[in-house]
Amino acid sequence: MPPAPKMHPDELDIDAALVGRLVAEQFPDWAGLALKQVVSAGTDNAMYRLGEDMVVRLPRLPGGAGQVAKEQQWLPRLAPRLPLAVPVPLAEGAPGQGYALPWGVFRWLDGHNVYDEPLGEGAELAHAAVELGRFVAALRRVDTVGGPPSWRGGPLTDDEHVRAAIRELGADGTLDGSAVTAAWEGALRVPRWDGDPVWLHGDLLPGNLLARDGRLSAVIDFGGLGTGDPAADVLAAWAVFDAGTRPLFREAADVDDATWARGRGWALYFGLTAEHHYRVTNPVLAAVGHRAVTEALTDTA
Repeated sequence: MPPAPKMHPDELDIDAALVGRLVAEQFPDWAGLALKQVVSAGTDNAMYRLGEDMVVRLPRLPGGAGQVAKEQQWLPRLAPRLPLAVPVPLAEGAPGQGYALPWGVFRWLDGHNVYDEPLGEGAELAHAAVELGRFVAALRRVDTVGGPPSWRGGPLTDDEHVRAAIRELGADGTLDGSAVTAAWEGALRVPRWDGDPVWLHGDLLPGNLLARDGRLSAVIDFGGLGTGDPAADVLAAWAVFDAGTRPLFREAADVDDATWARGRGWALYFGLTAEHHYRVTNPVLAAVGHRAVTEALTDTA
C-alpha cells in the first residue's frame, strides 16, 4: 500500500518499507512479523500493525519528536487509574534509516474507531457518553506532579485564524457566519480557568475512541496528553455526542458551568479550524469539525 497523501508541507516520508527496516534494525526478534498500514484520518502519526498483537506508531511531523517519550513515560502510570483501556507501550525506537524521530511500538487494541463505525444513536451512544465522561473525570483526578503542559491546556487563542475560517466558510455557505461569530465571541468572554492544572487527553475525537460490540472500550492517541485547563476534553460533548447524550457526558465528567462553556468554545475552535484547514487534504477530519460546530450551535452557553 502506498503512503497516505501528505496533509502538511513538512510531513515526513513514511511507508511500510521504512517501518520494516526500522523494526528489523532495532528489534530483530520482530523482523519476520507481517506489517500492514493502518488507515487513519489522524494528522500527527502514521500507524502500521505489526503481527497480530502490536502496532508501530511514527510521528508524521518534526514537531512530534517528544510525543513518543511522553507516552512511554506516562501511559503506564495513568492506565491503572482509568476506566477505559489505553495504549500499552512495548518499545521505543530511535531515529534511523533516514527517519529522524523517535517512534514507538504499542500493544494492539482490538476495536473500531467510532468515526469509521459510529455508535448507535440510542443505548450505545448513551453508554459511551457515560463511560467517556467517567474517563475524563478519572484522568482529571490523577496527580499531575511532573506532568508536561498540554498543547490544548491553556486559554482559547488564535482568534485571527478562527475569524478567517468563519469568513471563508461563511462566504461559501458552509455555515452561518453571523451565528458562529456570535458563539465564538461568547466563548472568548467566558472566565478563564484559575484552578490548578489537571491531566487531559487533549484530543477526544471520534477517531481516537475505540468500541467493541457496541460499547466504548478504549481511548488512543495520547500525543496531546498533558496538564492544564480541563475544558479541552469537554469538546467531546459536541464532537462525539448529540443533544440527547450530552447531559449524560456532562454529569459523568462532573464539570462546572464555566468549564462546560469553555469546552463549547474549544469545540468551535477545533471545528472551525479543522474544517477550514483539512476540507481538501483530510475530508474525514473536516467532517468531524463541521459536526462539532453544528452541534455547538444547537446549544447556548
